[in-house]
Amino acid sequence: MKIFILIFTVIFGLANSQTHRFIYEFKFKQNPKQTEFKKENMTLDINPENVKFYNYHYVTIDSTNITKGQNSQLWDTSTPVVVRVKNSNTNSNYTLINDVFVYNTEDKINWNLEKETKKFENYTLQKATTTFGGRKWTAWFCKEINISEGPYKFRGLPGMIFQIYDDKNNFDFTLMKSLKLNSTYKTPFIESFYGQKPIKTTQENIDKLLMNEYKDPYHETRDEFKKNPNMTFSINGVDVKDISQFKELTESRQRYIRENNNPIEIDKAIHYPEK
Repeated sequence: MKIFILIFTVIFGLANSQTHRFIYEFKFKQNPKQTEFKKENMTLDINPENVKFYNYHYVTIDSTNITKGQNSQLWDTSTPVVVRVKNSNTNSNYTLINDVFVYNTEDKINWNLEKETKKFENYTLQKATTTFGGRKWTAWFCKEINISEGPYKFRGLPGMIFQIYDDKNNFDFTLMKSLKLNSTYKTPFIESFYGQKPIKTTQENIDKLLMNEYKDPYHETRDEFKKNPNMTFSINGVDVKDISQFKELTESRQRYIRENNNPIEIDKAIHYPEK
C-alpha cells in the first residue's frame, strides 16, 4: 500500500465549518471473472454534521462549473454514492435509473480486531476483519488517527481505515491522501441532478426498477422506432434499421448485465433470469 502524500500532519481539532477530505483509490471488478481492475478515485468528506462518499470526478466537474459558470453533471453508475449523519450507521444510498433515487439502509458492521499489525511510514496499522454484504473483508486501520470512519459504509473501528479489501479480490479501497478544506464542501451534484431532487424510495423498489430495465432495456427506443421507422437509431454503435434487431440487442444487453452483476454487497445482488 502506498500513500502518495504525507497525510495527517495536523488532523485533530476540526473546525466547525471545515471538511476533512480523504481520497481513496477504488479498484473493483464489475465482472468477477475478469482479471483486470477498473480504477476510480473516491472522495470521503467528513463534515461537522455528516459523512459523504462519492466519485472524485464529481469534484472536478463541480470545480469546472464554478470557474466557467456551467451546469454540467455526470453520474457514474459503477461507483457508489453514500451519505450518512456523522456517527450513524444509517446510510442514504443514491442511484441513477433514468432519475436519481435515494433509499436508506441500516449497515452496522461487527468487527473482529486482530493482533496483527504492520508499519506504514510513521504509522502503525492494525488488522481487523468482518463479514459485510455477503463478503469477507480485511481492514487495516490506524489508532493514531482518532476518526472512526472509512470508505463506503465501512466505519466503527477505533481509528481511520487506511485500506480494506475482500477475500475474493474483487474490491480494494486504499487511502491515497488527505486534505482540509476551509469550509464545509457543498455537493449540489448529489442533492440535485439537473435541477431535480433525488426521489425517495426503498431498496425493494430499486430492485423492481432494475429488473424491469433488464427485461426490456430498449423499450423506449423501440417505441420511438415504431413511431418513426425512417429515422436512424443507434444503440451501442449499431444502426437499427429493422424492428427485428431489437431482439439481438436486448439479448446482448441482458448478457452484459448478468456478467457484470457484481455489487459490493453481493448478498443484495439481483438474480437476473437468463431467459
